[in-house]
Amino acid sequence: MIRTCWELGKLPEFAGLKLWKWAYMLGFRGHFSTKSRCYPVTLGALRDARRAWRTEQARTHAGLPESDPTTTLVVGHWAYQGSGYSPGAVVLAAGVWHRRELERQFIAEGGC
Repeated sequence: MIRTCWELGKLPEFAGLKLWKWAYMLGFRGHFSTKSRCYPVTLGALRDARRAWRTEQARTHAGLPESDPTTTLVVGHWAYQGSGYSPGAVVLAAGVWHRRELERQFIAEGGC
């Protein structure tokens, strides 16, 4: 494929594609995109567009009015959701506490 790019790149009708310049990218096993500023669309621009689209989708689904950038959303309703850890967080917190307790015991017994 690299040799074909070189050969096609020599032809006048494909000169504008600059295939010779990109021929060795065919063997590149990395990510398909780059953070080069030469590309017209950056990954950041794609993330921003996706975020705006998802936000608009959620707004429409919730039946909220069009958002105005000059206004501030004020939430006037608070609800008690509970206190303490969730059942899954209890297990994680207990594991962290146990590991730290073992480290303290190890150091107290003259460990490194």
